[in-house]
Amino acid sequence: MKKRLQGHSYMIFLITILVVLIVVLSIASPFFLSWKNCRNILNQSAIYLVLSVGMTFVICMGEIDLSVGAIIGFSGMIMGMLCVAGVPSLAAALLGLAVSALIGVINGALVAYGKISSFIVTLASMTVLRGVILVWTNSKPIYGFSDIFTFLGSGKIGPINVPIVLSLLIAVIGAVVLHKTVLGNYCLFCGTSALALNRSGVDVKKLKIVIYAICGLCAGIAGMIVTARLNSAEPLAGQGYEMDAIAAAVLGGTSMQGGKGNVAGTVVACLILNILKNGLVLLSVSSHYQEVLTGVILVVAVLISESNRRKRSEV
Repeated sequence: MKKRLQGHSYMIFLITILVVLIVVLSIASPFFLSWKNCRNILNQSAIYLVLSVGMTFVICMGEIDLSVGAIIGFSGMIMGMLCVAGVPSLAAALLGLAVSALIGVINGALVAYGKISSFIVTLASMTVLRGVILVWTNSKPIYGFSDIFTFLGSGKIGPINVPIVLSLLIAVIGAVVLHKTVLGNYCLFCGTSALALNRSGVDVKKLKIVIYAICGLCAGIAGMIVTARLNSAEPLAGQGYEMDAIAAAVLGGTSMQGGKGNVAGTVVACLILNILKNGLVLLSVSSHYQEVLTGVILVVAVLISESNRRKRSEV
């Protein structure tokens, strides 16, 4: 009961920050609350939200994935090459997503069976994928896709863009899986004590592979949205996105030590981070300060998370 109250109080804290931020920026800029700008914020948040949902699962398990940004670029490149080669758009998208999930499986297998630190595995994976992208594309973008494919990134369902619908759908599915299914419970328990979970009869190695596959799939969906929106597979697409995903997950209440996570908190945190970035642009603040701000927010979020963890352990 006490943990639930702490979780609810932190969500109220996040929502309060979000509301205050909206009020301050609406006063600072007359363009902030325009429908065009609000849709732009939601559209941009969609990419990070999809990515952050997958990252939330991995961090809940007590691991990390630094390769998600590179998977965005790699999946976009695969989809772009297939589309240009004449493969039907939907088939190209599905194959790209399958490749992304497979990369997640490889990451998970190396972590679980190779017993290598997830930091090292995913850092190496990120480096390899970036190198392959640059070699295969010769550092040049791939462009010129069908309207069906670009619809996934810039199409609309009524007044709402398709990426917004996709991201909300994935957030709902992620919340249900993490908080209402056996897989989600195992994921959280693994972050608390992988050894105890293994002794209870759960194959922790296979669990890690499944969670990394989910994270890879989410990164692939984000890559599909980015590529379809730009109508171009950019070699450096997704660069640095892994830090934003980690920041959103941790700011949303996911513990870096594992065992605790909240998809709803991740959603609110994504909105906070993207509203901040949008507000700084409207106020003509240099993009370099946005990176500084993201880093500061990540440190503060980790400090809050660690402080809460210490308090729980003392009790």
